[in-house]
Amino acid sequence: MSAERPDPGIADGALEPLVRRLRDFARARDWEQFHSPKNLAMALIVEAAELVEHFQWLTQEQSMQLPADKLAAVEQELADIFIYLIRISDRLGVGLVDAAWRKIEINERRYPADKVRGRADRPRDT
Repeated sequence: MSAERPDPGIADGALEPLVRRLRDFARARDWEQFHSPKNLAMALIVEAAELVEHFQWLTQEQSMQLPADKLAAVEQELADIFIYLIRISDRLGVGLVDAAWRKIEINERRYPADKVRGRADRPRDT
């Protein structure tokens, strides 16, 4: 059973101050000219690779128990990824929170818990 979906206006409104601040930050530096969806997507992938680098060669257990300095570095990479994701959605006019709720609903139908519980593969016959 899915969780109750909040009012889309409230959900996306929660991100709105951050969206505005990031937009203002880019405009104050005349960077909007560089912030095409293509460029932002490429920058997001670079940051995602930097995030992955922190976990390279760690065991599953080690990845769950990062030392404070490593966790702080991971936090910075996650923030970079989040910022680029927000900028892409802003430039494309996508309500990110609402889009995430829609995607969760799609995944709930596509992967019913009673058919996929405990499975790492993606069953084709769900």
